[in-house]
This record gives sequence, structure tokens and C-alpha cells, in this order.
Amino acid sequence: MRVMRAEQFGIKREVEYGNKQQNEAVVQIVADVKARGDAALLDYTKQLDGTELTPQQLRVDEKTIAAAYEQVDEQFLTAIREAAQNIRLFHEKQKRNSWMDMESNGTILGQIMRPLKRVGLYVPGGKAAYPSSVLMNVIPAQVAEVPEIVMVTPPATNGQPGVDPYILVTAAEVGVTEIYQIGGAQAVAALAYGTESIKPVDKICGPGNIYVALAKKEVFGVVDIDSMAGPSEIVVLADKTANAVYVAADLLSQAEHDEMAAAIMVTTSEQLAHQVAAEVEKQLAVLPREAIARRSIDQYGAVLLVDSLEDGIRVVNDLAPEHLEIMTNDPMSILGKIENAGAIFLGDYSSEPVGDYFAGPNHIIPTNGTARFASPVNVDDFMKKSSMIYYSKQALMDNGHKIMTLARHEGLEGHARAIAVRLENEQ
Repeated sequence: MRVMRAEQFGIKREVEYGNKQQNEAVVQIVADVKARGDAALLDYTKQLDGTELTPQQLRVDEKTIAAAYEQVDEQFLTAIREAAQNIRLFHEKQKRNSWMDMESNGTILGQIMRPLKRVGLYVPGGKAAYPSSVLMNVIPAQVAEVPEIVMVTPPATNGQPGVDPYILVTAAEVGVTEIYQIGGAQAVAALAYGTESIKPVDKICGPGNIYVALAKKEVFGVVDIDSMAGPSEIVVLADKTANAVYVAADLLSQAEHDEMAAAIMVTTSEQLAHQVAAEVEKQLAVLPREAIARRSIDQYGAVLLVDSLEDGIRVVNDLAPEHLEIMTNDPMSILGKIENAGAIFLGDYSSEPVGDYFAGPNHIIPTNGTARFASPVNVDDFMKKSSMIYYSKQALMDNGHKIMTLARHEGLEGHARAIAVRLENEQ
């Protein structure tokens, strides 16, 4: 793992969302699903996932969901149920209500909060299944009181129809029953435009591979999307008191996600820097996903030396990481100075996987520096807001000429006259 001065490191990481070939493939898939519906879904599932389905097998039936419980262990069930409870309690604190204010002249202004009617949630599957993504997608939508939640997830990679049982059980635990065993760009297109079997949705959320990300980009505007998620990132801000073994393990927890994942430590201690670099190599050697993690570390991993914690904080804010761990003598004293980070983990025992799986905050977090302006998935993502205006006669008489002045300044006489006819009528 490279050890260098922070000023030698290229802080901004340019992540391209697909090459020309990938973009063209996604445009074609989306258009084909829009045109041919279920037939296109079945063709792409066979071609890209190696699984041949009948139209009746697109939706996972209740019998299959019930059978999935026979394939998961009780320990998993206990953990997923408690995690779901923690996530629900956290997100319930985010919910906002409609409001109205009445002014003395009789004007009533307000904001009406409504849940989206139908949302589509993409859960990665196939080669790597992530039951935790079910919880992080579904629960905020449920807290928002979305009435229809549909889930898509790729079929297993054995060539036979079927979804990972852990994903099915997790979905069942949180009450999702409309599940389709489709993945990739074709699943995103089906959610956006609908097919004979799948009704279109209002919004698509959830992480996926590059084809999923590009498809979400392609359908944005027809439906809303959560974000264009890039590769995972972690930055650890540490001083000499940090435990090198802990830091290395946490860096690798993100490096194993993807060859393009970024794992960076920023530290004031040159001794710790070299200890962590050595410890990363030691732990890499016995990591099951060593090949993936090693490429990540080689390409996007670094230990950055700074002269002071204040310098380190500036580097962190420039990086605007998805995950930030603060492993210093007094992490709480630094918290208020962090301006850009998707999720902040404080202290030696707040390892990033605590947030990924169990603590309660959402693990779908802005990547690639977008924490400068974006937020983790939350209840507001599944709600829409309408402004409400009731203007009284007195309010219009008091303010009508001001409104007309502004309208005429913009050259919109029709706007001004819409007010003028009312003022004239009430003279």
C-alpha cells in the first residue's frame, strides 16, 4: 500500500459511468424492453444471466418464498430481524409531516407531504447477494408509507430459476411480496416502463453494477432514481493512537467490494502509516476476496501523511468520502469540523460494517465525492411535497400591485392581467 504525502495524492477520482460499448448496450436493452415487454425480459435473462424462465416464473410465488425459510439458518433470521428493527427505529425519526400556517389576513400557506404510490427496489443478486440491501431499500419506503413496493433481483447463477433464499427471506421478513427474478438493465427498464407482468413505478432505488447504473441514468425523467452510485469508498482519519490492525481491516472491508473501490488513510503519524501499510499486506494474504481487494488497494489505496489533524480534516473534506472513520484520541472534537462525508464512524469500535448491517442508518450512501451535496437514502426519498396556497381577498388587494410589477418586469403581461382583473372587479 502506497505511503505518501497528502499533497502528492490526486484527491479527485474521476469515475466514468461506463464506456461507449456499455452505454450503447444499455440504450438498446432499455428500448427493447420498452417495445417488447416480457418477451425481451425473458430473452435477456436467458442471454445475460443464463437462466431460462417462463412468463409465469418472472414473479416469485409464495410457495418459493415459504420454501426459502427452509434454506436459511436461525442465526441469520435472528440477526436480520434485529437489524430491521434498528433500521426502522432510525428511519422513523426522519419522517416529516404536512404543515399549514394561517396569517392574520386570512392567507394560508403550507406544504403537503405524500408518499410515492409505487417504488421499485433493485437488490443485487446473482454472483453476490446482499440481503442487507433489502432492508436499506424497503424500510425507509415503508416508513414513508409507500403503498406499493416491488423488488427486482437477478436469478441465481446456477442456470436454474430461483433467487437467493436469504434475499427472499429478508424480503418476506419486512413484508415485501411482489418480487421478480430479473436483474441488470432489463429489470430497470421493466420498472420504468412496465411490461405485461410488471406495473411501472414512480421511482427506482438500489445499488447495482455498471449496467444497472447506466440504465437508471437512461430512464431518469420517466421515473425518479436515487443516485448514480459509483464504487465504494472509505477514508480513515487517524492519529498515533489508532490501532493499525483495526485500520487495515476496515480499509480492506471496502477494498473487497470492487476493483475500483477506494481505501485511504489520512494520518499525522508516519509510524502508524507504515504499520498500516504492512498490516494491509498481511491481512490481504488471507482474505478470501484477495484478488479483488488487491487490485483496489494497488489502484486506489493510499496512506496519506499530513502535518496536523487540521490538515487531515481539510483533505477529508476535499475527498468527501462515502464512509469516514475517525480513529483519533478525541473523535468527538473533530465531528463538527467534518463538512463532507456520507456516513461518519467515530472511535475504534464503530467499524464501517456496523453501519453496513446493523446500527440503523442507511448504507446506501453518496459516492465519488457527491457527499458534497448528496445524502444517504432516507425517508424523504420516498415522499413528494406539494406547496399549498390559499390567498385571501384582503391579501390579494394588499399585494396585487406588487405581483403585477414583478410580472411586467419579466414581460409577462398575461400574468399581470390575471391579477388586474381581480383587483378591478373588487374596486
